[in-house]
Amino acid sequence: MVRPGSTVPAKIRESTRFYPYFKDCIGAIDGTHIPASVKGRDVSSYRDRHGNISQNVLAACNFDLEFMYVLSGWEGSAHDSKVLSDALARKNGLKVPQGKYYLVDCGFPNRRKFLVPYRGVRYHLQDFAGHGNDPENEKELFNLRHASLRNVIERIFGIFKSRFTIFKSAPPFLFKTQAELVLACAALHNFLRKECRSDEFPVEPTDESSSSSSVLPNYEDNDHEPIVQTQEQEREDANIWRTNIGSDMWRNANN
Repeated sequence: MVRPGSTVPAKIRESTRFYPYFKDCIGAIDGTHIPASVKGRDVSSYRDRHGNISQNVLAACNFDLEFMYVLSGWEGSAHDSKVLSDALARKNGLKVPQGKYYLVDCGFPNRRKFLVPYRGVRYHLQDFAGHGNDPENEKELFNLRHASLRNVIERIFGIFKSRFTIFKSAPPFLFKTQAELVLACAALHNFLRKECRSDEFPVEPTDESSSSSSVLPNYEDNDHEPIVQTQEQEREDANIWRTNIGSDMWRNANN
């Protein structure tokens, strides 16, 4: 896996839309579902919200479309935030450098290390496409720019599944091998990105990135939050931080 860089990513540094607002962001995190072959009593727990048997794979990537962390093997029914909690708790798990953070969607809790968009506000890129659909306030502007950057995780999942077509269906191996196969292919993807840049093929859309609603649901996920100090205090601090970023964006965009 690729290690987080210490400098501001070029995608952010070279754009006035993103800099300096996201200067400490190092990438994006999300979960994706990979078809799985599971037998016995465990089958029901691997059934995802679409009714398919799958493993929930959590991944973090940078803005160069390289994997920085991958955790495979979780049941398809597991909530993304629960998988993130496990990733953070593992001895050799996900580490977020001091002062840095990842962009995540509304399926995760808002924390200083995991920046979430505003709920109950337009978010998806297609919601802002076309004449007359520009952001109307600071929350919408924040969500638009957040979505534009976070889209990198959806793109890497699309490339990954298009490149490794074995994941179009459940591989005929023991489940442990299925989980390890995801990790091996993630490492191979990184090698190809560095050595070949060979991503010249149609990228398949991922189901988990689509939404029938143009507005993020206005709810908070409290059931599976990573346990780090006082959750209420950390959420409040992160909300203030997000508000300050959005206010700066809106003020500068209208000057």
